[in-house]
This record gives sequence, structure tokens and C-alpha cells, in this order.
Amino acid sequence: MTDMSEADLVPAAPHRALTLSYHDGRTRRVLVNDQEVPYPDGMLIVSRTDSAGIITHANQAFVDMSGYARDELIGESHCILRHPDMPTAAFHDLWDTVKRGAKWQGYVKNLRKDGAHYWVFATAIPNVREGRVVGYTSVRRKPSRAKVNDCIAHYARLRSEELK
Repeated sequence: MTDMSEADLVPAAPHRALTLSYHDGRTRRVLVNDQEVPYPDGMLIVSRTDSAGIITHANQAFVDMSGYARDELIGESHCILRHPDMPTAAFHDLWDTVKRGAKWQGYVKNLRKDGAHYWVFATAIPNVREGRVVGYTSVRRKPSRAKVNDCIAHYARLRSEELK
């Protein structure tokens, strides 16, 4: 996973540079601004990953909302979209749930290639073949604004606890 580049940022948007650490020990420099890209009505983002979370399919809505080209997404870890405001606990819950074969749903703040963000209501399910999880499918849709506002406050509390 490559570091974000200043060339990809929203022009003239003030940003902050952060280094994210991932569960596998990798780190990535991300550039974040406070611009939210509204999620369009009626759009469904669909992606599939292998069992390690590497993206194997991205529909056009995913490409459009993420700001990445399809070939930049395919073969990358889904955490390429991880926004630094998302608490680690949310991703632990997601992975614990789908790895045991259950459906997970939740609100997620995703980081775009240009440093902006967008919110989704995500559903992730395991893809099971011959009794074995071979990957995951995630469908994201427009979240309720009231739920997003609740999540902003809740996730900020969780993040502050994580950073202590």
C-alpha cells in the first residue's frame, strides 16, 4: 500500500499528514482534509475481497466514491480506505464477525484518494464455498445523517480512549 501523494489532494484544501499503523505491522502516510463528499441517493457500492481483505472486485460506484482508479483498488488491502477517525474497535468487530461466518453491519467513514471522506452504511458478509470462507462481499449504501452524527461523537470518544 503506497503513501498518499500531495498531487492527489483536493486543490487548496488544508490537510494534515498522519501515519496509520495497520494490524499486520505496515504503516502508511495519509493526507486528510475535512471535506465530506456527500453519498448520492440510490447508489450502491459493491466490493469483494479475498479472505485476507485484498480487493478482487470494485463496482463503478466504488471507483467513483473512493477517487481511486479501478486498477489502483484491485489487489490492494481494503484498509486503503481507512480513515484515521475510525476507531480500531470497529474494524476488530467487523473482522471478528465475518470470520465467524456472520453478517456485519455498521457505519464507516472512508478516506478518499484526494484526502476527503464519505460515510457509508456497510453490510459485509463472508463468501463461503464448500464450507470454507474464501472471501467477503461488502455492500454500502447512503447512511442516515442522524446516525452519522451519532457515530461522529461515538467514534471520537472511542478514538480518544485508544490514543490514551
